[in-house]
Order: sequence, then C-alpha cells, then structure tokens
Amino acid sequence: MKLSVRKSFASLWSRPDPVLAQAAVAGELLIAKIRVGLATVLLLIPVIDSVFFVYDAKEALVGFSLTIATFLFSLTVYLLMSREFNPPWLSFITSGFDVSLVSVGLALFLFLNEPHTAVNSKVVFEGYFLAIAGTGLRYDKRICITSGVLAFGEYLAIISYAASHWELNNPSYAPFPYGVFSWSNQIARLIIMATAAVLSFALVSRSQRLLQLATRDPLTGLFSRGYVDDRFAVELSRAQRYGKALSIAVIDADRFKSLNDQHGHLAGDVALKTIGGLIRDSFRQSDTAGRYGGEEFVVILPETDLDAAHQKLERLRELVANTLVTSPSRGEQIQVTISAGVASFPHDAQDATDLFSLADERMFEAKEQGRNRVVATSAVLSS
Repeated sequence: MKLSVRKSFASLWSRPDPVLAQAAVAGELLIAKIRVGLATVLLLIPVIDSVFFVYDAKEALVGFSLTIATFLFSLTVYLLMSREFNPPWLSFITSGFDVSLVSVGLALFLFLNEPHTAVNSKVVFEGYFLAIAGTGLRYDKRICITSGVLAFGEYLAIISYAASHWELNNPSYAPFPYGVFSWSNQIARLIIMATAAVLSFALVSRSQRLLQLATRDPLTGLFSRGYVDDRFAVELSRAQRYGKALSIAVIDADRFKSLNDQHGHLAGDVALKTIGGLIRDSFRQSDTAGRYGGEEFVVILPETDLDAAHQKLERLRELVANTLVTSPSRGEQIQVTISAGVASFPHDAQDATDLFSLADERMFEAKEQGRNRVVATSAVLSS
C-alpha cells in the first residue's frame, strides 16, 4: 500500500509526457493572450475613473500601479511564449501570479482600511476561481495542486489578518454594505475554493488520459501516426526557421508476415512491443518515435544531421538484431531484425513529403539489399 502511494506520488511529480507538455505550452500561450487582453482593459479603468468620476487619489494610485505591473508581466510572458521560451517552471510562475494577483487585490483593501471589502468581496474573490480554472488549460496536475494550495493559504492569511486586526462586527461599521464578518461563511468559501481545485485536478487527469489515448499506439506505447505527422510538420518548420538539421527515419520489421505465419500473431505482437521498446529507449526525449502502421515505425530527430542519424539507426539495428523475442505460446527464441531508411533536411530535400518519401524509398532499398541494414544515401552504407 505504501509502495503504491509512493509510486503514485512520484509519477505525479515526474517530468510530464511530451504530448502533455506540448498541450500545456499551447494552453499557457492562450492564457497569456487572455491575460494581456484583460490587463489592457483593467489599465483603462483608473483612467476612466479619473476623468468621469470622483475618486480617492491614494486608492487610484495603488490600483493603477498594480494594474501597470500586471500589464507589464502579462506582456512579458506573452512575448517570451511567442518566441518559444517555455521552460517547465514558467507555468508555475504564471499560475502563481494569477492567484497572488487576486490576493494582492484583496490585501489592497486591508491597506486602505476597508477590511469588510477584503473579506466579503463578491467581485474580487471570484478571481480565485478564474485563476484555478486557468490551471486546467495547462494540462499539469501539479499546477492544479500548487495553485489550489496557494489560493487557499493566501486567502486564509487575509481573513485571519483581518479578523485579528479589526473588530469587524463593531456597530460603528453599520450599515455593513459588504455584510458582517462570519467565520462560517469564510470556511464555506475556503471549502468551495478547495473543491474548485479538486475539480480542476480531476478534469486535467481526465484530459491527460484522453489525450494519451488519442496520441499513443496501444500495443507499443509509441506515438500514433497522426501525432507523428503533426510533429514532423512542426519540427520541419522549426528547422527551416532556425537553419537547423532535421532527420527522419522509416523503420520496418523484416519478414514480419513470415513471423506471424510461423509463430502466431501473439509472437508478432511481442516482437512489435520489443522493437517499440528498443526504439523508445534508443532516442532522446526531444526525438519523436511512433508506430506508423503495421510493422512500420518512424523516428523524427531534430537538430540531427544525416551522419549522426545514420549512426543512431545503426546502433538501433544492432540492438534489435541482438535481442531475442520469446514466443508466448511455444517459448521459442526468435530473432527479429529491422531495415531502415534515413533522409535529412536540408541535405536531401526541403519538403516534408519529399523527405518522408526518400526515407521510405531507402528503407525499401535496404530490404532489396538483403534486409537487416540501414540506408542513408542512394547506396547501402551498412549491413
């Protein structure tokens, strides 16, 4: 039981799946756009108040300064995200900022000697729920937890400070435009806030599961064909933009039909799972490995030229050839080999279709030359 809990906790705080990380980046960029738009609108409010309404100079100055800081932070995050600056810790910083911004707004009322507004606000307080809801777009359960805990702790600190420094239910505050202070009401607020964080956590967990099912091959655990196609387009665009190399490899299990006919489809499944595992363990996290269909696999290698990609595929070929597969029905040891073709941008082609077609052609050339080899040019380079 303790081991199971420890494993669950470790998996929660481990590095997120690449698919989830990419979805989180897209969600963070969307939140950044919303934050900039909202900050721009808020920036106009103090100006409008100063022109058309009677206002308190101190309150207006503090509010305007807070809004300026919010706008600058929001714009900075948006510009960084637009330039592909997305370290793993950025989402923790921005989600913490969203929560703390609400807390600062409430604490501001304490600073202005308006404690009832701080503890009974029906406008600013709801900002916590917007911040907690925003964590769902980040596809990261860790952020749901940290944002929920931060919101709970900061609001608890605000109401505790107000209750200990002001006699909130003193008749001198009548007619209590924001209502009297009640610990039962505040506890109910905290419970609702915690419930919102739990719901956000549950929604993210569900979204992660659905996203993984949609992008993973159930047999091998590698990425699906649709996801590989999408990543190839993205990585090629990035390589073209920054003048970086990009290689793609098409891999096929040799004589797979014969293996199924002789040893059964269960043995074929074991062989595919074995090859998939070796592919997954042989490449970097920044590489994208997927099952493209049947016994065919594809690996995308960003910032990798043709020679480096050829060497990596050659090591994989040797590893597969030296790994025996055990037939689940008969217990026989089966040797499985692969043939692979490699093509590289900008050495071989500029277009995604041309690159994939060339890698595929070279894979078939490897088959024709006797299988169990890697082809990286028009001639076989290794066997």
